[in-house]
Amino acid sequence: MSDSEGVDPQLQDFILTETQKQRFQVLVHGLTDTCWDTCMGRPLNRLDSKTEVCIMNCVERFIDATTFITKRLMNTTKYRSDSPLEFQ
Repeated sequence: MSDSEGVDPQLQDFILTETQKQRFQVLVHGLTDTCWDTCMGRPLNRLDSKTEVCIMNCVERFIDATTFITKRLMNTTKYRSDSPLEFQ
């Protein structure tokens, strides 16, 4: 008997959706913390242009890094599934 037998497909979809939402929230919180710590000095009523540019660059680099890592992990996973491990 497989693990998925008898499990409600709607429940599986719900869990998958909620897991994706949670991962996105963790990513956003990490991005916020990183860019805040990197770019913010003393908080003021308005962002000065230097801080605004820093935050924009930080967000763009964070997205670039996340995209790179995701693609790399997908390629690694694909490589592993295409060529099963052989132990000698």
